[in-house]
Amino acid sequence: MIVLEYFTPGDFDLLIDWINDEELLMNWAGTQFRFPLTAEKLEWYLKDANDFEKSDLLIYKAVDTESGQTVGHISLSVLNRRNRSARITRALVGNSAERGKGIGEAIMKAMLKVGFEDLHLHRMSLGVYDFNEPGIRCYKKCGFNVDGVLRDIQKHNDTYWSLMEMSMLENEYMQLYTGKTVAY
Repeated sequence: MIVLEYFTPGDFDLLIDWINDEELLMNWAGTQFRFPLTAEKLEWYLKDANDFEKSDLLIYKAVDTESGQTVGHISLSVLNRRNRSARITRALVGNSAERGKGIGEAIMKAMLKVGFEDLHLHRMSLGVYDFNEPGIRCYKKCGFNVDGVLRDIQKHNDTYWSLMEMSMLENEYMQLYTGKTVAY
């Protein structure tokens, strides 16, 4: 089982070790960070984050409850309490050898629970580069719907990357995960 715990400065070194090349950093964070990832950049990332009642950014590490090991990272950003919406960002299964084994799905389901059950959001969205087929499969398996594709949104070397936008609404989450319906 995966639980989400707040990401802290004590977690910086592990995340820096995981994000060890420029392409992975761009795939993980878009233009938010420049390679190499450093503790100073992560300190900036944490600034004003993780106040559950007030922050518009919640940053988590994903912990495997059986081993006690940190296995991933995920954040909830652009948290708009008035509109009851947020964007899932920077999702990562840390150890590349562990990808494709259901850890990403467990991390995403834990984040959906935080968003829809703890924060009582109406809408959660995410963006995934269209070449990230494992990520797209994971998000669809978790119940996300494709909203559209932003074509050639990011230039990387001599190519452009397109971003697939996906979302889930609270009634979709409730039906899929609790069997309940939501009346508006």
